[in-house]
Order: sequence, then C-alpha cells, then structure tokens
Amino acid sequence: MESSADLVAAEDVLLFVHAAITSTGQREFHSGAQEQQLSLDFLHAYVRINYRPLYAASLALDINDHNAALIVRGLLETAGEATAQERRAEGRLIAARLARLPAPRVYRLFRALRAAKVNNRRTRAIVRDWLAARPDPALDAVKYRAGLKCAARHAHLPLTGGRGGERKDGDGELGDFLFAPGRRTRFATPLLDAWRRAHYEQGALYELPFTVAEGFASKHGIGRRAFLERIAPRMTRLERLRVQESARAHRAEVPTDLRGMPLTRLASYVLGLSLDDRAARRAELTGALRAAARRTAGAQAGTWGRVAAVLDDSFSTTGSRQKRRRPLATALACHFLLEALAECYLPRWTSGRQDALLAYPYGPTPLGMRLLEALEDAPERLVIVSDGWDNAPPGLAGEVLRIWRTRLDPEHRTSVVHLNPVYDAEDFAVRRLAAAVPTAGVRNAEDLPALVQLARFAEGRTGLAELRAHLDDRVRQFLAEKTDEAGVTV
Repeated sequence: MESSADLVAAEDVLLFVHAAITSTGQREFHSGAQEQQLSLDFLHAYVRINYRPLYAASLALDINDHNAALIVRGLLETAGEATAQERRAEGRLIAARLARLPAPRVYRLFRALRAAKVNNRRTRAIVRDWLAARPDPALDAVKYRAGLKCAARHAHLPLTGGRGGERKDGDGELGDFLFAPGRRTRFATPLLDAWRRAHYEQGALYELPFTVAEGFASKHGIGRRAFLERIAPRMTRLERLRVQESARAHRAEVPTDLRGMPLTRLASYVLGLSLDDRAARRAELTGALRAAARRTAGAQAGTWGRVAAVLDDSFSTTGSRQKRRRPLATALACHFLLEALAECYLPRWTSGRQDALLAYPYGPTPLGMRLLEALEDAPERLVIVSDGWDNAPPGLAGEVLRIWRTRLDPEHRTSVVHLNPVYDAEDFAVRRLAAAVPTAGVRNAEDLPALVQLARFAEGRTGLAELRAHLDDRVRQFLAEKTDEAGVTV
C-alpha cells in the first residue's frame, strides 16, 4: 500500500520527467524564454535536492539533450552532496549519456563547467574519458576547435606544445594545431593540413567538414551554387536535409534520400515547404514519411488494433521563433507513426481538414468536439496530441473525458492518453486535459511508444515503488546499450 508521501514523490518525479522531455528553455507560444528557464531551473533544483537518485536515473529516459546536459552539470556541481555509492552510479549514467549527446552539446557543457569553476577530480576524469573515446580527434580539432581547446585546458590534458604524450596524434601535432598553429609549416594529419591550406587555397576547403568549409567559402568569395555542389559528398544526411531549400534557391544539385531521415525531423522539413511544393511533391514526401514511420514502429507495426487520434493543428501550434511549428511537426510525425502502429487508424485534426500533408497552424482548438467524434468510433486506443489549451468552447474536452471515463467507460475499454509537446512554465508541468486521463510530455514522435507506457504512472494509481522499479529497468537497459560513432543506439 503506497503512502500519500510516496504518491506525492512519484508525482513530483513524473512532473520533472515530462518537463525534461518537452522544455528546452526557449520561448513557447504562450510563455517567454525567461519564464521557461526560471521554471525549469526551479524544477531541476527541487528534484535534485529531494530525489537525487531518481534525478540521476532520469538520464536513462527519453529526456531532451538540453535537460540531459543540465542534469549532468547539476550532478557534477553538487558532487559533495552525494554518497560514494551514488557517485559511482551517477558516473556510469553520466558517461553513458554523454556518449549519446551530440558533440557540440557536450563541448558547450564543458565550457559551462569551466565558467562555473567546476573542476574537481571527478569532472576532469569525465572530460578525459569522453575525449579519449572520440573516434576522430582531428575532426573534433577542426570542427569544434574552441570547444576542444577549452576542454583540454579545463581537464589539464597534455595537448600543448610538441609533446602529445599518449595522444593518438603521436608527436603532439594536435596540441600544436590547437594552441600554436603557426609553429609548424605543415601537418602530417591530412585533415589538419587541409585546414591550414584552406586559408590560402580554395581547393583545400573541399577536404573539410561542411560547417567549417562554409566559413572558408565565404572568405574566398565562392558562389553558393558551386560551393554546395562540390561540398555535397562531405555533408552528413542532416546537413543535406537542412540545405535543401538553399540548394533549390541557388539551383544547386544536393541529392538526399528523404526515406532515411528521422521521422520528426522529416516532418519539420515538410512543414517548412510551401503548400504548393507539398502538393507537387505529394508522392515523394508521403512515401518518405511513411517509410520513416514504419522504420520507427519496427516490430510493433500493425499491433495496436483500432486507434483513433485527435491531433492539434490550431494556430498555437505555430510555436515560437526558436521552435517554429515544432508542436505541429510533432503532431504530424505522430499521425504517420500511429498510422503505422495501428491495424485500423482514424485521425481527427482540430481544424477539421482531412489532408495531413497540407497541415498548417490555423484557428482555435475545438478539442472537445473532435473528442466526441473520435469516441463515437469506439477505438481501442485514443491518442490526443495537443498543447492542452482547449478553447472552443473552453473546458469542453475536460468534461467529455471526465464523463466518458467515469460514466460511460469506467472499465477502461478504451485506453486514452494525452501527449503534450509544450511545457507550461506557469504550472511547472505539461498542461493536462482531465485528471482521469494520463498526460505525458512529448518532443519526438519516435518516443511515442515509450511515452504511452510512461503515461500510465500519471493516472495517480501507481506509486513511488512501481515508478522506481520502472526507472531501474530503464537504467539497466540504458547502460547495456551501445552507441555507434554518431551517438546512435545500436
């Protein structure tokens, strides 16, 4: 039997996890960046002080990279508050999470630790081990030059001068490249020497990573079209996706395979196109979205039975300048993923439109009306993707769900879950529609199956012991998984 204190603790931890999934401290449609940051900082401090082991364990969940970096920083800044056993567990979690984070995010974290003067032995060991595991130190030196210099200085790594010691660059070439590039007339490592030559030789910049070469191309006055076509073979798949519209505007050929893109990223790309472009490329874009959804669904494809979805495409899904159309992109990606997971799929957009590919933010949020239509279909599962601002009329969605759950379906024949892509800074939580319906934060549609599982804890019927067991299981899986060189779990 769970005590009221355990139920409160479980609710606190869940509240934090859902915030850590959705919020990035950036401006949202209903709140500014400062409100988001203040609210998020309070939650981090509150959970770290009161539930430190669970705070660290949340690194194993599908929280976003911004919050993962904040947790790592918080744990390292307050290492003196942890027991020896907690520090060992935290160390394994931090190392595993850093291996999955994008390199620019990790270098920003190291710079923040240096600025905060967090330089204990534990921090230096973590920086040293992460750098030692990097697959290509020369690539990091060229692409993340300032970050690597900062990390090397902060962790007291032997990269300076011509005495590299045990580093892979053998004779200290990497140290010279970072701290005294004028000391050598040439470098033995091809990538380092290409960077040196690119200062005066245009051809050399095409041997560099795209983001580094872009700066040299501007310096040499190279035309955008010629540059994109020659550098295309060195682009990553996400860089190819990002420059598609720039390439189209300059009539440059930058081939890309949309079918291999991550689902939510692809949905964002589609929403960035004009309606005319989407209509003209309907077969290509729909095929790519369905291929990404089937790949994400994996073995669960077609196993969810009869599924209904209420998807928010109201004007508030515009998002903000920093997160342009992000809530709508999440809803669009969820639409295609649910289509792949379901045996029979019945979508309802709040605008009433039928064509998902032509979705755009428009009008109020009549969630209550769409819920009534969706429940008439008697689905086995009902998934709602919305920021929870029900306003046409206000509060109708909550009443529909309350009466449905308490009067019409108390046996839970229909499983209902609300996924919310927006963090409400004022309430320190993702906005709920009804107390009887679990709500979970969502950022990437790829996490939808795991979030539906996590959402059952938000119904208020399970306590801390069951949540702790779930987190322990996720931590074991997280530490057992391996990642490839790009930080992708394999």
